[in-house]
Order: sequence, then C-alpha cells, then structure tokens
Amino acid sequence: MDPRVREHARTVVDHSAGIEAGEQVVISAPAAASDLVVALYEECADRGAHPVSLRRNARAKRAFLRNHDGDFETPDHLLAMYDEMDAYIAVLGDVNATETADVDPETNAAYRRAMKPVLEERLSRTFCLTQYPTSGNAQLAGMSSEAYENFVWDAVGLDWDAQREHQARMVEILDDADEVRIRSGERTDVTMRIAGNSALNDYGEKNLPGGEVFTAPVKESVEGEVHFDMPLYRQGREIEDVRVRFEEGRVESYSAGRNADVLDGIFETDAGARYLGELGIGMNRAIDQFSYNMLFDEKMGDTVHMAVGSAYPETVGEDNETNESAEHVDMIVDMSDESVIEVDGEVVQRNGTFVFEEGFGED
Repeated sequence: MDPRVREHARTVVDHSAGIEAGEQVVISAPAAASDLVVALYEECADRGAHPVSLRRNARAKRAFLRNHDGDFETPDHLLAMYDEMDAYIAVLGDVNATETADVDPETNAAYRRAMKPVLEERLSRTFCLTQYPTSGNAQLAGMSSEAYENFVWDAVGLDWDAQREHQARMVEILDDADEVRIRSGERTDVTMRIAGNSALNDYGEKNLPGGEVFTAPVKESVEGEVHFDMPLYRQGREIEDVRVRFEEGRVESYSAGRNADVLDGIFETDAGARYLGELGIGMNRAIDQFSYNMLFDEKMGDTVHMAVGSAYPETVGEDNETNESAEHVDMIVDMSDESVIEVDGEVVQRNGTFVFEEGFGED
C-alpha cells in the first residue's frame, strides 16, 4: 500500500473527523478506493472506534434511478443507521465519471427531494468528504494516474494549521461586513448582503482537501448577473458557460452553453433551489489546476463559487432566514483577471490576490 494512503487515512481520522474511542463510524466508498477503506479501518481500530462500510456503486445507482417509476420514498432504514452513527466519512472516486449521464434530470430531482431528510441527518453528525485518486477522475482531469495521485495527495497533505491562519484573515474581513460585491470581466457584477451571518474557515475538516472561506448571503439580497465561466460536472454531465440573473435573491433567468436541461432539473427541484445558499472564496494555492471535481475546484485560489440551494445552518445568523433545498450546487467564477471582490466598498481581492498578500495592487 502506498504510504500516502495511510497518511491520508490518518489525516481524516485525526484532523478532519476527530474519531475517538467507542464512536460508531460509517464509511461510504467505491470499490476503487478499497485501499483507503482498509487504512481507515486500521486507524479506527487503533483508536477503539467501530467502523462499518457502505459500498458506493454508480452503476447500481444508475440502474435504480432508470428503472424506478420516480415516486421515491425516504429510505427509513438508511435514516435509522445515520441516526445511530457518530461520524460519517464519504470517499469519492470514479471509474466512470459519466456513469449516471443518461438518468433523466427530473428523476434525479425527485430522488434528491426524497433523500433530503437523510442528507440533513447525515450533515448533523461529524462528517468528512474526501477523494481517492482513481483512474476515472484522473482521466476527467486530463492527467496521468501518477500525476493525479500526486495532485490529490499534495492537496490533502497541506499544513492545515498554516492554512487555517492564512484563511483567518479573510474570515476577519467578512465577519463584520454588510455587503459583498463581485465583479469579473464584462458579464459578472453581483452584490449580496451577509450582515448577521458567519464566515467559516474550511481548513480540511468537513472537506479534505479544504481551503476556502465561506458564508451565506441574506436570502433575498442577491442582485445582479453572474457568468460562471468554469464548467462543472453534475449527474455525470458537463455543464458549461452558465449565466444567471438574480432579482431579490431569486434566479429569474439563466442559460448554459451545454446541458442546460440539467440546470432545468436543478432549479425545478424545489423553491429553495433558485436562491443562493453559499458564497465561497477559494484560497488553496496547492490546487493549481482545474480537475472537473468540485471538491478541489471550488478551493482553487483565484476563484469564487456560489451554490444555489441549501445553506449551511452554521453560517446563518439567528435573525436571518436559512435557505432550505434538496439541492446544493456549486458553480465557479474565475477571478484571476479583470476581477475584484469588494467588501463594503473596499477592494479586498484584485485579480486573485488578496489585500493581505504580497503583490496586491500591482499591475
């Protein structure tokens, strides 16, 4: 076994999830990530925890969704298991990243609505989402297997204490802020209020790798247009060139250069799917190339991302409304050129460089 696999498992168990003796741990992973599952079991055993594994199978999920009548029910047996667990570790890893590409978007939306109580229960526990470097994801990223392994384990193996300190400066800027404005090129100019909400520092706990500062906009405050100029993979399909116009917080119009019908399904899932639940600012400089994997791409330096759908409750102040939805779909804006982030009228990032970084303000 590659020693980096055991180091990955140790980081998940100690840094990300903080697994302790006696805890009930659920590990969900595909067969391709079996080495990491074995290492996670070893680490859980060393700490006196009790793991159980679920085998994620994209082919089986596709078969289920394509053969179902679409009238889904919440799986109470799965809900019961999550109710009993202390921690949840989800490992991503695809053999075929487009396995579910031929599932109807409306079916996906109906399934997500039925699974919403399960998701909420899972997110109420300690959890960590991470990635194992598989051949499918390497191919999607346009990398050799060796290059992708290095990419994943370099991003996972950061000095997370140093990353936390770096990102804390952005948290401080946002903590007492009222309004954020994001401008990029000629097509993105959007404002949103964040007053009363909290900015959180993601340094490799719930997401590994981490590397972002994120908050929630006040629900009906988002105004303007956004060109999400970096693509995303959703439901096994690539969505490109997304343009969205917000009025009083709601998505009033949108378009996509490719696979717009997937967006249709997302926005029609429920009422909350047309509102922003998250604003995130990427700050992980170790993630230095786009990989068609949102776990990594949203953390890249020189980017911001916005997620339509559910807000993380811990980011929403008690006097503000928490947006609720069965969806949470991140989309990314490249901020490396002709771009600024303004907080209460002051520029805090220009062309990807933060006000507290060397080179801010230079042409």
